Amino acid sequence: MKQIENRVHPLHEFIEQLQTGKALLKDSPENVLEVVGILKSYGVVLDAYSQNLIYIADHQFLVFFPFFKYFNGKISLPQLFRHWWHDRINFEYAEYCMKTMMWHGGGGLDSYLDSPEFAHRAQAVISAKFKYNLGVIGLNQLFPDFLIEQLRMSAYYSGLGQFWRVMADIFLSLSDLYDIGKITSIPQVVEHIKAGLVKDALKPITYQVKIREQVYDIIPKSMGLTFLADTAIPYVEAVFFRGTPFLGTVSLNAQAYQVPPDQARFEYGALYADPLPIGGSGVPPTLLMHDMRHYLPEYLHQIYRHSLRGEDDLLVQICISFQKSMFCVTTAAILGLMPYAIDTGDPSEQIANLVYLEKWMDRFQTSRLLEANN
Repeated sequence: MKQIENRVHPLHEFIEQLQTGKALLKDSPENVLEVVGILKSYGVVLDAYSQNLIYIADHQFLVFFPFFKYFNGKISLPQLFRHWWHDRINFEYAEYCMKTMMWHGGGGLDSYLDSPEFAHRAQAVISAKFKYNLGVIGLNQLFPDFLIEQLRMSAYYSGLGQFWRVMADIFLSLSDLYDIGKITSIPQVVEHIKAGLVKDALKPITYQVKIREQVYDIIPKSMGLTFLADTAIPYVEAVFFRGTPFLGTVSLNAQAYQVPPDQARFEYGALYADPLPIGGSGVPPTLLMHDMRHYLPEYLHQIYRHSLRGEDDLLVQICISFQKSMFCVTTAAILGLMPYAIDTGDPSEQIANLVYLEKWMDRFQTSRLLEANN
């Protein structure tokens, strides 16, 4: 590829890496092992998260007190004891991601859920669901946005569940290829993830609910919502970059100026989070790290055991590996969304690609990109 001279950007070396098809994470056998191993564990967890989010969307919509929403419809006394003892997947983290994604918005899903067409479809579902419940009908007349907002949330449950379904399959198939020796480098990891994103880019995002044997389209296929544009990109923006302030780690006092007044300037996502608070109360990623530690492949767990502190800081070590893997996922997204081919010989297209990469690097300046590569 004909190179053009880069402007002096603080992260210019990473721009050069991306221009040659390399990843944001340096290529080494140790990094490959860490990234594939942690994504294997993450894939198992995402599979469980996806199933539960879709169950909640399909069967717990417009339920005011969903006490058993984490049981996927299978309730037994042993399960209750395991739930109360926290011997279970922390589905609360999945809901945190869903609410973060819903709050930050973006993409066609967010736009559709604010449209008159969605409101009309939602009203039909509400009328059917509470046809014989005069109390709720009266409540809906007093507060006409309340139940519609609940259905918006259900749509996000379903949308994120469908997104994670695809990502779980990508990560688990990556691990399978690594196990048989077909994945040996970080660029191969990135290419596998990118290929998975591209393959399912146009996968429709739809949502239906069933009430008394009648099926209602809440997100019909005709809306044209798709996996990449309407769930993947908003998810990366909301969870990888913006996130939400973690309680107990920053002051929410407006006079302290520790939380930006503009949520577009938030930098609390996975690519910025300090691994050290992991394990502290009020820090949502702690729940994810706890979930992943149960499914670590032995080859990765063995490395953690022989580290300086052994398993005393296991959650921190998992978080560090997880951040490395997320820089690989982000690389796949960046390369997949490049305005022009990475090896283009057209100078104007090269400049457009360069401007695109510089905008990404502007956001990475305060991330943990350098720490991930140390």
